[in-house]
Amino acid sequence: MDASYCCEEDGQTPLAERRITENRLKELGFAGRGWFPASELLPYIVFQVLGAIAAAAVLYVIASGAPGFDVSQGFASNGYGDHSPGHYSLLAAAVSEVVMTMFFLLVILGATDKRAPAGFAPLAIGFALTLIHLISIPVTNTSVNPARSTGVALFVGDWAIDQLWLFWLAPIVGAILGAVAYKIIATKE
Repeated sequence: MDASYCCEEDGQTPLAERRITENRLKELGFAGRGWFPASELLPYIVFQVLGAIAAAAVLYVIASGAPGFDVSQGFASNGYGDHSPGHYSLLAAAVSEVVMTMFFLLVILGATDKRAPAGFAPLAIGFALTLIHLISIPVTNTSVNPARSTGVALFVGDWAIDQLWLFWLAPIVGAILGAVAYKIIATKE
Protein backbone atom coordinates (compact mmCIF):
# COMPACT_ATOMS: atom_id res chain seq x y z
CA MET A 1 0.00 0.00 0.00
CA ASP A 2 1.20 3.50 -0.70
CA ALA A 3 1.82 6.04 2.07
CA SER A 4 -1.44 7.89 1.41
CA TYR A 5 -3.39 4.73 2.20
CA CYS A 6 -2.06 4.20 5.70
CA CYS A 7 -3.18 1.23 7.76
CA GLU A 8 -4.58 0.57 11.20
CA GLU A 9 -2.52 -1.29 13.76
CA ASP A 10 -3.57 -4.64 12.28
CA GLY A 11 -1.71 -3.71 9.09
CA GLN A 12 -4.71 -4.57 6.92
CA THR A 13 -7.56 -2.18 7.59
CA PRO A 14 -7.01 1.08 5.69
CA LEU A 15 -7.28 4.11 7.96
CA ALA A 16 -9.01 6.03 5.16
CA GLU A 17 -11.97 3.67 5.43
CA ARG A 18 -12.94 5.41 8.68
CA ARG A 19 -12.97 8.88 7.16
CA ILE A 20 -14.62 8.63 3.79
CA THR A 21 -18.01 10.29 3.93
CA GLU A 22 -20.10 12.79 5.79
CA ASN A 23 -22.48 10.11 7.05
CA ARG A 24 -21.93 9.98 10.80
CA LEU A 25 -23.48 6.76 11.98
CA LYS A 26 -21.89 4.67 9.31
CA GLU A 27 -19.42 4.21 12.15
CA LEU A 28 -21.92 1.88 13.80
CA GLY A 29 -21.52 -0.36 10.80
CA PHE A 30 -17.76 0.02 10.95
CA ALA A 31 -17.78 -0.74 14.68
CA GLY A 32 -19.89 -3.80 13.96
CA ARG A 33 -17.32 -4.89 11.40
CA GLY A 34 -14.52 -4.32 13.89
CA TRP A 35 -12.99 -1.35 12.06
CA PHE A 36 -13.82 1.33 14.59
CA PRO A 37 -13.01 0.91 18.28
CA ALA A 38 -16.24 0.89 20.29
CA SER A 39 -14.58 3.07 22.94
CA GLU A 40 -14.25 5.88 20.38
CA LEU A 41 -17.85 5.70 19.16
CA LEU A 42 -19.57 7.91 21.77
CA PRO A 43 -17.02 10.77 21.60
CA TYR A 44 -17.15 10.57 17.80
CA ILE A 45 -20.94 10.87 17.80
CA VAL A 46 -20.89 13.76 20.31
CA PHE A 47 -18.40 15.73 18.25
CA GLN A 48 -20.30 15.03 15.02
CA VAL A 49 -23.50 16.36 16.60
CA LEU A 50 -21.67 19.45 17.87
CA GLY A 51 -20.25 19.99 14.38
CA ALA A 52 -23.72 19.63 12.86
CA ILE A 53 -25.11 22.19 15.30
CA ALA A 54 -22.31 24.60 14.38
CA ALA A 55 -22.98 24.05 10.67
CA ALA A 56 -26.71 24.62 11.20
CA ALA A 57 -25.89 27.85 13.03
CA VAL A 58 -23.86 29.07 10.06
CA LEU A 59 -26.70 28.17 7.69
CA TYR A 60 -29.18 29.91 10.00
CA VAL A 61 -27.16 33.13 9.92
CA ILE A 62 -27.03 32.99 6.12
CA ALA A 63 -30.69 32.00 5.62
CA SER A 64 -32.01 34.52 8.13
CA GLY A 65 -30.49 37.27 6.00
CA ALA A 66 -33.15 36.66 3.33
CA PRO A 67 -36.39 38.65 3.46
CA GLY A 68 -39.26 36.49 4.63
CA PHE A 69 -37.12 33.73 6.13
CA ASP A 70 -39.10 31.74 8.68
CA VAL A 71 -37.27 28.99 10.55
CA SER A 72 -40.59 27.45 11.59
CA GLN A 73 -41.16 26.47 7.95
CA GLY A 74 -38.70 23.64 8.38
CA PHE A 75 -35.14 24.80 7.69
CA ALA A 76 -34.54 21.45 5.89
CA SER A 77 -35.51 19.48 9.00
CA ASN A 78 -36.47 15.88 8.54
CA GLY A 79 -40.08 14.96 9.02
CA TYR A 80 -42.99 12.67 8.33
CA GLY A 81 -46.73 13.25 8.00
CA ASP A 82 -47.46 16.96 7.67
CA HIS A 83 -43.74 17.71 7.96
CA SER A 84 -42.66 15.44 5.12
CA PRO A 85 -42.14 17.33 1.84
CA GLY A 86 -44.52 14.85 0.16
CA HIS A 87 -46.64 14.22 3.29
CA TYR A 88 -45.41 10.63 3.58
CA SER A 89 -46.50 8.57 6.58
CA LEU A 90 -44.36 7.59 9.56
CA LEU A 91 -44.05 4.05 8.18
CA ALA A 92 -42.96 5.28 4.74
CA ALA A 93 -40.42 7.63 6.31
CA ALA A 94 -39.05 4.89 8.57
CA VAL A 95 -38.70 2.38 5.74
CA SER A 96 -37.09 5.00 3.51
CA GLU A 97 -34.50 6.01 6.10
CA VAL A 98 -33.65 2.44 7.15
CA VAL A 99 -33.28 1.20 3.57
CA MET A 100 -31.36 4.24 2.33
CA THR A 101 -28.93 4.07 5.24
CA MET A 102 -28.50 0.32 4.86
CA PHE A 103 -27.68 0.59 1.17
CA PHE A 104 -25.42 3.57 1.79
CA LEU A 105 -23.44 1.52 4.27
CA LEU A 106 -23.30 -1.41 1.84
CA VAL A 107 -21.83 0.91 -0.79
CA ILE A 108 -19.31 2.34 1.68
CA LEU A 109 -18.22 -1.07 2.91
CA GLY A 110 -18.05 -2.51 -0.60
CA ALA A 111 -16.23 0.45 -2.12
CA THR A 112 -13.65 0.48 0.66
CA ASP A 113 -13.14 -3.28 0.78
CA LYS A 114 -9.52 -4.21 0.13
CA ARG A 115 -10.75 -6.23 -2.87
CA ALA A 116 -12.36 -3.16 -4.49
CA PRO A 117 -10.40 -1.19 -7.09
CA ALA A 118 -8.28 1.45 -5.39
CA GLY A 119 -9.22 5.08 -5.83
CA PHE A 120 -12.87 4.66 -6.79
CA ALA A 121 -14.46 4.68 -3.33
CA PRO A 122 -15.13 8.44 -3.28
CA LEU A 123 -16.94 8.24 -6.62
CA ALA A 124 -19.07 5.26 -5.63
CA ILE A 125 -19.90 6.78 -2.25
CA GLY A 126 -20.60 10.24 -3.66
CA PHE A 127 -22.87 8.94 -6.41
CA ALA A 128 -24.68 6.67 -3.94
CA LEU A 129 -25.31 9.58 -1.58
CA THR A 130 -26.55 11.70 -4.49
CA LEU A 131 -28.99 8.96 -5.52
CA ILE A 132 -30.14 8.52 -1.92
CA HIS A 133 -30.94 12.23 -1.73
CA LEU A 134 -32.77 12.23 -5.06
CA ILE A 135 -34.92 9.34 -3.86
CA SER A 136 -35.60 10.40 -0.28
CA ILE A 137 -35.72 14.20 -0.18
CA PRO A 138 -39.41 14.09 -1.18
CA VAL A 139 -40.07 11.55 1.56
CA THR A 140 -38.23 12.93 4.62
CA ASN A 141 -35.80 15.62 3.42
CA THR A 142 -33.20 12.82 3.72
CA SER A 143 -31.47 12.11 6.96
CA VAL A 144 -29.27 8.99 6.81
CA ASN A 145 -27.29 11.08 9.29
CA PRO A 146 -28.63 11.70 12.81
CA ALA A 147 -26.12 14.49 13.48
CA ARG A 148 -27.33 16.46 10.44
CA SER A 149 -30.92 15.90 11.51
CA THR A 150 -30.21 17.11 15.03
CA GLY A 151 -28.39 20.29 14.01
CA VAL A 152 -31.27 21.81 12.05
CA ALA A 153 -33.99 20.38 14.32
CA LEU A 154 -32.60 22.33 17.26
CA PHE A 155 -33.16 25.57 15.34
CA VAL A 156 -36.69 24.65 14.25
CA GLY A 157 -37.72 23.22 17.63
CA ASP A 158 -41.33 22.13 18.13
CA TRP A 159 -42.30 19.40 15.64
CA ALA A 160 -38.73 18.88 14.41
CA ILE A 161 -37.62 17.90 17.92
CA ASP A 162 -40.75 15.76 18.39
CA GLN A 163 -39.98 13.77 15.22
CA LEU A 164 -36.20 13.64 15.67
CA TRP A 165 -36.33 10.20 17.35
CA LEU A 166 -37.08 8.59 13.98
CA PHE A 167 -34.05 10.20 12.36
CA TRP A 168 -31.82 8.68 15.01
CA LEU A 169 -33.47 5.28 15.22
CA ALA A 170 -33.88 4.57 11.50
CA PRO A 171 -30.25 5.33 10.49
CA ILE A 172 -28.93 3.30 13.43
CA VAL A 173 -31.09 0.33 12.42
CA GLY A 174 -30.08 0.80 8.77
CA ALA A 175 -26.37 0.94 9.67
CA ILE A 176 -26.61 -2.24 11.72
CA LEU A 177 -28.55 -4.03 8.98
CA GLY A 178 -25.99 -2.85 6.42
CA ALA A 179 -23.08 -4.16 8.49
CA VAL A 180 -24.79 -7.52 9.03
CA ALA A 181 -25.73 -7.80 5.35
CA TYR A 182 -22.18 -6.99 4.29
CA LYS A 183 -20.78 -9.67 6.57
CA ILE A 184 -23.13 -12.14 4.92
CA ILE A 185 -22.56 -11.17 1.28
CA ALA A 186 -18.86 -10.28 1.41
CA THR A 187 -17.15 -13.62 1.77
CA LYS A 188 -13.47 -13.72 2.53
CA GLU A 189 -11.01 -14.67 -0.17
